[in-house]
Amino acid sequence: MHAAERAEASQAEAEDAARAKRHAFEMNKLSKRLHREVGQAITDFNMIEDGDKVMVCMSGGKDSYGMLDILMNLQRRAPIQFEIVAVNLDQKQPGFPEHVLPEYLTKVGVPFRIEEQDTYSVVKRVVPEGKTTCSLCSRLRRGILYRVATELGCTKIALGHHRDDILQTMFMNMFFGSKMKGMPPKLVTDNGEHVVIRPMAYCREKDLATYAEHREFPIIPCNLCGSQEGLQRQQMREMINDWDTRFPGRVDNMFTALANIVPSHMMDRSLYPFATIKATGAPVPGGDIAFDEDEGCGDTPGAAPTGLPGEASVSLASLRIRKAD
Repeated sequence: MHAAERAEASQAEAEDAARAKRHAFEMNKLSKRLHREVGQAITDFNMIEDGDKVMVCMSGGKDSYGMLDILMNLQRRAPIQFEIVAVNLDQKQPGFPEHVLPEYLTKVGVPFRIEEQDTYSVVKRVVPEGKTTCSLCSRLRRGILYRVATELGCTKIALGHHRDDILQTMFMNMFFGSKMKGMPPKLVTDNGEHVVIRPMAYCREKDLATYAEHREFPIIPCNLCGSQEGLQRQQMREMINDWDTRFPGRVDNMFTALANIVPSHMMDRSLYPFATIKATGAPVPGGDIAFDEDEGCGDTPGAAPTGLPGEASVSLASLRIRKAD
């Protein structure tokens, strides 16, 4: 090999090594971020307590794999003791690779149960051709998982929904259900018998996708509902992803807003006594004055928030207002 060729090969090897080092660094940062976000959600909402037995619902998708992986890591260093059992509902979808999850769960050493129930045939028989199957499929799956949780003695049911799922649900309820309703990180089931938790409530979907690729999880696609076109959730996903691309920070702000609700500035009479409020002559914290001062819509980037669009920013105190004749 000529000297020039050796030098070129050496440079290529050095560049490959540098790329591998950068990739390892980025994946380490990503892993730490996801573990921190899951740990923070668990703490903020008291999702897992000492002595809990957590049923981790496994679909075979990237989100449930990531949730199980992170919870198992946190379990090893948590200051409390809790058990984990992975549960998969085999719905007998045509072509479902039923060997994948048992092999993976055995390899990672987590207790698991595969529940076989032919909900696929029920859904296909009941739902007319061309209609979405999500609603019925979800109800059937939910009832079966509740029963399994009881049989296993689980105190918590962990679902793999992430930040994007929560925002999509909020917009679906607004656009199609006329409700300001999201997807809570923790709730009691409708039958009152179980507590459902969503440990990945703070995690971004794109981070989980990158993590799943890095960890080389054996992903199983959902051919029953995920392949349907025109689903409302898919519309919401595309809308939110478009905003995230064109307006960096907008999606983060929307998610943060879910935890900063001001009932007095909404319109739900069951949450705020609009019919009985009266002027008291005293300033009201959170009233219209505070609202105007705190609202930062349209402010020039980098400037102090004024509550007015940047191109029309003025000091209200400097205005002389003529009394009406």
